[in-house]
Amino acid sequence: MDPIKNQISAIDPLTVDPIAEPNGEEALHRILSGSTVFSDSHPVAAVASLDQRRRRKAQIAGGLLLAAAAVTAGVLVAANLGSVNTAPAPAVTVTSTEATPTPSVSVTPTPSATPSATPSATPTATATAAAPTSPPAPTVPVVAPTPVSTTTLPHASLSRTFTFPDGHLSFTLPVGWSAYTEQGPYLSEETKAASQGATILDSAGTKVAMVGSGFYGDGTAGEVTRTVYDRAAVPGLRDISGNPVEFGFAANQARYVPYGAPEGSAKVLGDMYYFMDVRLASELQSGETDSGTNLIRMPNGFMNGYVLFDFDKQPTFATPEAAKAWMGTTQYAQLKSLLLSLSYK
Repeated sequence: MDPIKNQISAIDPLTVDPIAEPNGEEALHRILSGSTVFSDSHPVAAVASLDQRRRRKAQIAGGLLLAAAAVTAGVLVAANLGSVNTAPAPAVTVTSTEATPTPSVSVTPTPSATPSATPSATPTATATAAAPTSPPAPTVPVVAPTPVSTTTLPHASLSRTFTFPDGHLSFTLPVGWSAYTEQGPYLSEETKAASQGATILDSAGTKVAMVGSGFYGDGTAGEVTRTVYDRAAVPGLRDISGNPVEFGFAANQARYVPYGAPEGSAKVLGDMYYFMDVRLASELQSGETDSGTNLIRMPNGFMNGYVLFDFDKQPTFATPEAAKAWMGTTQYAQLKSLLLSLSYK
């Protein structure tokens, strides 16, 4: 073989035959001692041909390509399939916590544990529904309601007694009601301090009644026809002369001769005027009588107590039947209870 080709093949990195390291002294000796004879007697097996080297390169590249493809396929399969678990998932049991449940079935797909002769990549799901169970309904004892009077309310523990600053007149407020005092009318500085007016508000904050203590007395009266719907004695009150005081719910109709009517004309009746207050028992007579007054003389001056009706709405009730119907309400019972609780010491 040509020495130049030998040198080229010697530097080929794909050559697997080891080449001995040349001996410089021996080579120099050969050059100096004789002529060199070139020959093609070098064994052919020691040098790989160009075609063999090309085939080997192709085989190496193909092997690397197949290995990379196998790794990529393994990564993709692992990412898509996830972990394989051959154990079947437990069935779900639905338990209702309501006292009276409405059954509803929740279906959970569970992989079948039955082996199959033919493998399949698609799992077979078996629907398993657990029957709902409900605890027994608790037994609640039924308590009979306690009857409450609609005519007078008991002075419950949550009620409170309101007393005027001078300590003489007091009354009991229904539960949730309140009251405050203001300066009342007076004639002199000596009577100013004793004259106080209490405004009473219900649980909604609406002004519903007034009670006065230490007032001075005045007023006018006239002929009326009176209808008394309800009356009752107030045990804690008597006037300065010892006369009894009563609670009353009534209506007055003024009897008068129209203005400009000829002399001797008959009297006519005006509109119904409803009132609810405390007054002397003699002031609560039915029929044709004097309108009277609700001022009661006490040792510290005059007192009164009355319900606040809407004066812009007269009559307060459209008909006597409507007034009687109101007497059956809780509001009527509360107002009556308050006025009956008035007491002077």
